[in-house]
Amino acid sequence: ADGYYEYMMHECVYSTSDYSDMVYLNSYSFNKVVDVQFNSTVGKYVGYTEEGVKYAENFNKNQAIMQQQKAAVDTYCRPNAQVLDSSVRDKA
Repeated sequence: ADGYYEYMMHECVYSTSDYSDMVYLNSYSFNKVVDVQFNSTVGKYVGYTEEGVKYAENFNKNQAIMQQQKAAVDTYCRPNAQVLDSSVRDKA
C-alpha cells in the first residue's frame, strides 16, 4: 500500500515497585523511523534524523513544552502506573 505512516508514542519505563527508576519517553516517528525523542533522564529532545534534529532544536527552545515534558514522570507516568499496577496486583 502506498502512503505514509506518522505517529507519536508516550512510554513510561520502570522496573521497581517504588517507581524510582521511572523514565518517560516521548517519540515522534515517520515511516517506522524515530525522528525525535524526549527522554526524562536526558531532560531534552534529541533528534535522530536530519528533520528530527530541527524538531529537537525547536522543542528544546519552547519553555512550556519543556516544563510539561520534564514533569511527565510525575504527572503522567506515576499516576497511570499506580492505577495499572494495582489492577494487576488485585487480580493475582
